[in-house]
Amino acid sequence: MNQAKKADPNNRTVAENRKARFSYEVLDTIETGLVLTGTEVKSLRQGQANIQESYASAEGGEIWLINSYLPEYLQANRFNHEPRRRRKLLVSKREMAKLSQSVEREGMTLVPLKIYFNDRGRAKLLLAIARGKKLHDKRETEKQRDWSREKGRLLKERG
Repeated sequence: MNQAKKADPNNRTVAENRKARFSYEVLDTIETGLVLTGTEVKSLRQGQANIQESYASAEGGEIWLINSYLPEYLQANRFNHEPRRRRKLLVSKREMAKLSQSVEREGMTLVPLKIYFNDRGRAKLLLAIARGKKLHDKRETEKQRDWSREKGRLLKERG
């Protein structure tokens, strides 16, 4: 049954922000919906998106995804979308209050981790409430990653 879920073409990752877990300490994650136009969805289905430099911001009781890149859908000609436009995120009122409170009061950042299609074929964004790491924290993360890699090699050699 697990195999069928992996092979499902609807449930797949479109874009991932791998740098975020290195630069930020992820405290909590929330699945949000995206308000997209038709050409943006078609562009996502082709697997073309970039959220490396993007972030989310709580403004006026709404949450916006800023600086994400969804390239134009080539077959749409004049009905195309703007590649770097601000996109509204869909969250419940309770989650909205939690997000805006953590950003304002505790100095956290809203970082997008990945865009994917869920089981129903809807585009979703995994949003993280994160705190920025200092340089020494990043070095510590790198040391731990290197050690776990080396430990795996040693265990593999021993059998």
